Amino acid sequence: MNILLIGSGGRESAFAYKISQSPRNTQLFIAPGNAGTETYGKNINIKVTDFEAIGRFVIENDIKLVVVGPEEPLVKGIHDFFLNNEQLHKIPVIGPQAQGAQLEGSKDFSKQFMLRHRIPTAHSRSFTKDSLQEGLAYLADKQLPIVLKADGLAAGKGVLICATLEEAKKELKAMLADAKFGAASSKVVIEDFLQGIELSVFVLTDGKDYKILPSAKDYKRIGEGDTGLNTGGMGSVSPVPFADDAFLKKVEDRIVIPTIEGLKTDGIPYKGFIFIGLMNDDGNPYVIEYNVRMGDPETESVLPRIESDFVELLLGVAEENLAQKTLKVSEKTAATVMLVSGGYPGTYENGKTITGLENIKESILFHAGTTLSHDEVKTAGGRVLAVTALRDNLLDALQQATADAGRIFFDGKNFRRDIGFDLID
Repeated sequence: MNILLIGSGGRESAFAYKISQSPRNTQLFIAPGNAGTETYGKNINIKVTDFEAIGRFVIENDIKLVVVGPEEPLVKGIHDFFLNNEQLHKIPVIGPQAQGAQLEGSKDFSKQFMLRHRIPTAHSRSFTKDSLQEGLAYLADKQLPIVLKADGLAAGKGVLICATLEEAKKELKAMLADAKFGAASSKVVIEDFLQGIELSVFVLTDGKDYKILPSAKDYKRIGEGDTGLNTGGMGSVSPVPFADDAFLKKVEDRIVIPTIEGLKTDGIPYKGFIFIGLMNDDGNPYVIEYNVRMGDPETESVLPRIESDFVELLLGVAEENLAQKTLKVSEKTAATVMLVSGGYPGTYENGKTITGLENIKESILFHAGTTLSHDEVKTAGGRVLAVTALRDNLLDALQQATADAGRIFFDGKNFRRDIGFDLID
């Protein structure tokens, strides 16, 4: 069958890698893709939110399955666009409709959902510009540090952890009164700070049943030792050593099952991935956030460990028979190291020539922010390449990925050399 994958980052590179391995795949198209996805299919120059152009392409190229990578087209209703179009409504789309996508599109919506279905999460309240004074008074009574979250999508920048009351009040005013994150912060969720260690659990669901994919942990800070500014992710590992069977059983019983059942109870159709960002607080899981797609760079660690036919799993979602599909996961460990542009996550330059890609023999290379220009691979984003090693143990995987990250070159290249080493005893 012909398959269309929507997106252009490292996550989509990993999707393309797995989809291309399936005997069910005849031709894979990626819109818009990057310099690396061309290895696995054909790039199509269509924006992820140009639903009309995507629809025309699907009809003209006999696409039988559409897989949506990033959150923006889901929140903006690409699945609904297909369902409401007479020529497209029978084409399966992997990714929730706009209502379900509000689990990520609105922090307030997701908090209310968790409260309604008794899913463990930090206590919170939401405020708007009209209730700013109430929000400031609320902050004065809260324990520090405190978390401020822009309600809407803010390109991964809308979450602030404030260490002092003065800082919290200043930031709340900036978000609500001064629109620091634009429309995304027209409502702000003030949330108690959770102590513990973070991890991510990924669920694939057809709306009735589910499969829990491998767990992963990512590293957000730009600097080694988890210092400096937050980024979109500097690396990841899967599985997470401290997420043993007992802990993951708690996650399933207390979070995954109530989430799936809650969607059913609320009448919210959902076909796709659910990313559950968790805090392990003394052996008990609490939800930090939902995302309605796979994470990046976690996907680059998770998907290489899936040994099942990935397209078969996706078809299980499309045909609502996921329970009949087999999920086989490798016992090996995956470690991913991100190469980023100099200056990232601040100001950085694009268009730097990348060399040394041919040096990578023992790891899998997933392109994130790259483009092809006159047969040369160039940088085209803050996060440029993901280097993933799959090995029998965490130390070997980390050493291989880190070594291979050093074998690639471009002006200003930066990467962390300590990804995952905090998890080694």
